[in-house]
Amino acid sequence: MLLFAGAAVSAYYYFTYDLPQLFSIDDYKPPVVTQVYADDGSLIAEFYKERRVLTPYSRIPKRVVEAFVAAEDADFFQHPGIDLSGIVRAFIKNLQAGRIVQGGSTITQQVTRSLLLTPEKSYVRKIKEIILSYRLEKRLTKEQILSIYLNQIYLGHGAYGVEAAANVYFNKSIGELNLAEAALLAGLPQAPSRYSPFSSRRLAVDRQIYVLNRMIEEGYITHLEATQALNTRLTFAEDRNDLFYTAPYFSEHVRRYLERKYGADALLTEGLRVYTTVNVADQRMAQQAIERGLIDLDKRIGYRGPLGSIPKDERASFCANLTPSDLSAGAIVTGMVTAIDKKNKTVAVCIGSSTGEISIRNMSWAREPDPEVASDYAHIGSPEQALNPGDVILAKILEPPGKNGVYPLALEQAPEGQSALLCMEAETGYVKVMVGGLDFRKSQFNRAVQARRQPGSAFKPIIYSAAIDKGYTPVSVFIDSPVVYEIPGQDKWKPSNYEKKFYGPTLLRTAFIKSRNVVTVKVLKEIGVKYVIDYARKLGFESELVNNYSLALGSSDVTLLELVHAYSAFCDGGELVEPIYITKVVDRDGKILEENLPQRKRVLSSETAAIMTSLMQSVVTSGTGRRVKALNRPVAGKTGTTNDLKDAWFVGFTPDYITGVWVGFDDHRPMGRFETGSRAASPIWLDFMQAMLEGKPIKDFHLPEGVVVAKIDPETGKLAGAGDKEAVFECFQAGTEPTATAQETVKEEATLDFFKSDLGASTSLQ
Repeated sequence: MLLFAGAAVSAYYYFTYDLPQLFSIDDYKPPVVTQVYADDGSLIAEFYKERRVLTPYSRIPKRVVEAFVAAEDADFFQHPGIDLSGIVRAFIKNLQAGRIVQGGSTITQQVTRSLLLTPEKSYVRKIKEIILSYRLEKRLTKEQILSIYLNQIYLGHGAYGVEAAANVYFNKSIGELNLAEAALLAGLPQAPSRYSPFSSRRLAVDRQIYVLNRMIEEGYITHLEATQALNTRLTFAEDRNDLFYTAPYFSEHVRRYLERKYGADALLTEGLRVYTTVNVADQRMAQQAIERGLIDLDKRIGYRGPLGSIPKDERASFCANLTPSDLSAGAIVTGMVTAIDKKNKTVAVCIGSSTGEISIRNMSWAREPDPEVASDYAHIGSPEQALNPGDVILAKILEPPGKNGVYPLALEQAPEGQSALLCMEAETGYVKVMVGGLDFRKSQFNRAVQARRQPGSAFKPIIYSAAIDKGYTPVSVFIDSPVVYEIPGQDKWKPSNYEKKFYGPTLLRTAFIKSRNVVTVKVLKEIGVKYVIDYARKLGFESELVNNYSLALGSSDVTLLELVHAYSAFCDGGELVEPIYITKVVDRDGKILEENLPQRKRVLSSETAAIMTSLMQSVVTSGTGRRVKALNRPVAGKTGTTNDLKDAWFVGFTPDYITGVWVGFDDHRPMGRFETGSRAASPIWLDFMQAMLEGKPIKDFHLPEGVVVAKIDPETGKLAGAGDKEAVFECFQAGTEPTATAQETVKEEATLDFFKSDLGASTSLQ
């Protein structure tokens, strides 16, 4: 007897000396998904190692608990953590098989194994599991053990716990599940990948039936309820990966910030709740505006040719194998040209078993690309100039088929250009929209915050604002005349205007509104390059700025974010508003880790900001930004175009929002003749802002007390007469407005005669 007792003690010690310490329910902190929310509280992104959302036991429906208990451990509420009959039954099965094929585990044992032991299959591990499970039952209540189990269990497709599974399979929270859905989830633990409805609907339903029968046997439901559940039509969630594409560039920007500040482990396991500023509806409208704008640009550039060409003897089988998934109006489909009618100027296209037709008016844009020819003046006159039978093409379905069953089509091609759009709320700095490119799936590079490109004339508001602060006024006069600068170690530089003309005596306001390069360079020379660089730093520019006169033409590479940020000072009365992407970050316990409130810093006088806003309003009413007049509400802004037409910009603002748009190619190739900020970028800006502001009240810009409005002659800058029909209203700082007898002030050259002759001497470029 003593020998037996000693052996028992030794065996107990052997199995228990290195057992892990038990935990309390408060110590249960498994990896939890980080969730990112839009400004309306909707979920836009999740980051995780294990996709788990902790849910208190009190919030888990009774039917869900009953379904899992009936399927996994019917005696859970009666046994002390282990089921001896189940263990004996599993032992016999394993003996018969000659290996471990059945575990006979209770829910408590599954929790013990998952949290305290390794998943290895051995008798030693099994004995330790039994001992720990018995101890765990003494430490925790049945409800606490179930709470851990229902949050810990893996249920397939990256989902850990019932809350995540409800979301993955049904796009619901756990509290919204019906009996049919609960039973299906309860059938998954045995083999999540095998019984997943995404893998096999038949096997999933078989397990669902098993669970419902077990619930009947345990008295949880009636036969009628089970029958009703089986007859319930299940609607499964779409691919959850699409969630991230609600606002992909914004979500990825937030992810990088969180990882940088809190670390990758916290991002993926600590269940952060991240509340952001993005607006999902506005984000969608911006993406659509970019798509439309780039498609239009691509067509103006010209047709790059078909996707391929099918030999004559293979065309029938090729058409038979085409299976378009969507034939609704607006859908883009792949088709093959079957015939060209030269007389009627139409193209017959097979789109699977259906037929379409392209008329010449819906493909006239398809000229060969030529950067020296503007699309306004070059169109094809007949289909054979672009297409041949056998050509594989993209086409848009314009409307349902007519009586002849033929779909009206338009020739399309996938755009190669890129664009970025960023919109910030003026009062708060909340970034409502961030689109960093045409398609995040194809390119994750965020052109709104990562790309540095030359802003061209979009940088000029910084130059002219600095000049206003130096004492110049909108009616200060500069001579628009040829000038040459020497660049040490390089050729002489002779700046020119976009129109390749010089205009003589020019008001500062005219030079700004018409985006005259030569005058801007001369303004920069007068106020000093270093002064402007320091001024730009004050407005939030962090990129390296060139230390020479080409700075006036926007030759420094900057980001779209920097431009939008800087323009906030003009929109907000001289106060620079910091962009905010995240309003609050909360940890899994509800502790606020960070909270971001609007931050404003005065960088300009309210008078300078108002004058610049007025000038940028004139850019819209009578300058290079005239396209956005169609917004039909107060708006100010500036176009930007590089001399080689590689970058096009429009940055504009209403009293409530500052929005910037960039358009170009990633490889920096020119877009083509006349593809300026006005033509390529401002239509995207207008398209987005019209949709975003629809139904919102119209507001006007605030005019501070230190600013007066004078009616002036736009040619001379003098006060206008009573009957002057060409007169315009302009803002001035009080005391600097023109008088009735004011004479023109020439800042550089004294006479027009000087303008008429080219400069004979050079000036060093600093």
